Parts: sequence; structure tokens; C-alpha cells
Amino acid sequence: MSVFINKKTKLIVQGITGRDGSFHAEQMKEYGTNVVGGVTPGKGGSKVAGIPVFNTVENAVSETGANTSVIYVPPAFAVDAIFEAVGSGIKLVVCITEGVPANEMMKVYPFVKSKGARLIGPNCPGLISPGESKVGIMPGSIVKKGNVGVVSRSGTLTYEAIWALTSNNMGQSTCIGIGGDQVIGTNFIDCLEAFEADRSTKAIVMLGEIGGTDEEDAAKYVKKYVTKPVVSFIAGQAAPPGKRMGHAGAIISGGTGTAKEKIAALNKVGIPVAGSPIEIPGLIKELMKGSKKTAAKKVAKKKTTNKKKK
Repeated sequence: MSVFINKKTKLIVQGITGRDGSFHAEQMKEYGTNVVGGVTPGKGGSKVAGIPVFNTVENAVSETGANTSVIYVPPAFAVDAIFEAVGSGIKLVVCITEGVPANEMMKVYPFVKSKGARLIGPNCPGLISPGESKVGIMPGSIVKKGNVGVVSRSGTLTYEAIWALTSNNMGQSTCIGIGGDQVIGTNFIDCLEAFEADRSTKAIVMLGEIGGTDEEDAAKYVKKYVTKPVVSFIAGQAAPPGKRMGHAGAIISGGTGTAKEKIAALNKVGIPVAGSPIEIPGLIKELMKGSKKTAAKKVAKKKTTNKKKK
């Protein structure tokens, strides 16, 4: 199993004739993703890397049965592209575009929810389920099929964590980059819920950063609802006070959103926080051993209880 995408994913690429869209469309196709079409107004009837191009998403969905879209259009048109995709029946939209205004995202977010669709991003690297499907810009060469779920606010940091896992022979079930903007379509809790429900995911890596309260909210959710081992890393631990960070969501105000606060919240619910991405595999192994010992104790206790009843 995997989370959000799999071999049944039928993908269209909005902005496929642009530089980034054409390059990554070919990369996704080569990885094995079922890229059924692309969309660029006025370019319908042409092809990119053998992929048919349509004038509208509606046409693409009607002709191909697409259920997923990835967006590579410029910021000024990204929100319209999301509206068009969801309005045409697409159930998963991944917006790679960065620089999308937060006030525009505030308009599209409720529309996506009202249609029962899911948006990942904007300003994200997308997601990949090793051996199943790749939607976005994550390099397929660094992933390995396995049972560790990865969710991250940072694109580059995602790659570092994945590489650390793969180098330690720890494969991944699905890796998701949710984006670092203030307003995003899918957050940590959404992904934690999905990983908890996924039978192939046995452990979870959550990569956060300074700013906002997403990590603190996720910690509370883990305490209540997540039974699988969770390991974290917070980027920006060494950031000087008042330093402006790259992500729009990395805003510290009123003394909240600091790395110290996030680490404390995570530790409080039993989530260890790595000092660097290379420490993540070791922490997972320790937690997995602990989980096995706890499970063994529960089994032993149950057997003893059953004997007493007899």
C-alpha cells in the first residue's frame, strides 16, 4: 500500500509545455508514473515526450479518466489552475508552483474541501511512493521501497532525510512534501492520519521548521491518535533571533514558533528530535526496538492473565 498515490494514479500535468512542466513530465513518466496527459491552453493536439496535450483540464479528464493533477504554471495563474482542476473532477491536486499569494490560497482552500478533493502545496516538491508513482519533482533515484513514511515542510530537507534512510537500508512507503507556505492544502495532521491508517507504514518521520504551530498541533495529534513510532527533525535550530527565513510559513512572532518550543512539544509526547537528518535512521531503529519490547510485554501480560482465569 501507499499514501495518496499508487499505480492506479492517472496524472495530468498542467503547464506541460513550459520548461519545468515538460522536464518533470518526462521524469515522472520515466519513473513509471501513468502520465496520461498535459494541459496548456492553445496547445491542444500537440505532444510532449509522447504525452498528449489538451486545451483544458475538462477535456483531459474526459479523454483520459485522469484523477490527479500536478501544477507547474506561473504564480499568477496557479490558483486558477487549482480551481480548474478541482472543478473538472480531479481528486488530488499537487501544486509545485512557489510564490502563490496567501490571500489567493484563502479563496481556493474552501473550494477544494467542498468538492471532496485534496490539495498538496503550493510551493512543495510533491510526493513519491517508491515503486508505485511519483508526482512532482522528488528525485526517484534516492528512494527505496519500504515501510517508513516521510512528511516534510521543506523540499531539500526531505531529500536529505530520504537519502539518510535509504543509505541505512530503510525504505519508504510514501514521501510527502507539504510545502512551507502560510496557507497549504495538506498539513502534518492529514499525513499522520493517512500514515497511521496505512498498513505498509510502520514508522513515521516528520520534518518541520521554525515558525507557526503546525508541529505543536501535530504533537498533540500523535499523543491522541498515532500508535506508530514517530521521529522528528526541526530545521532552523541555529537561526539567530529575528533572522528572516526563506519559507513564508517560517514566521516567529510573539515568542512562539521557535525551534526550542517545537522540540519541547514533540519530546513531551515521546517524539525524539534528531540533531541532524543523519541521526534519523538511528532514532527510528531505537523506537522500533522499543515498540517490539512493549508489544512483547503486552503479549506476555495477556498470557499470564489468561492462565489466571483458567
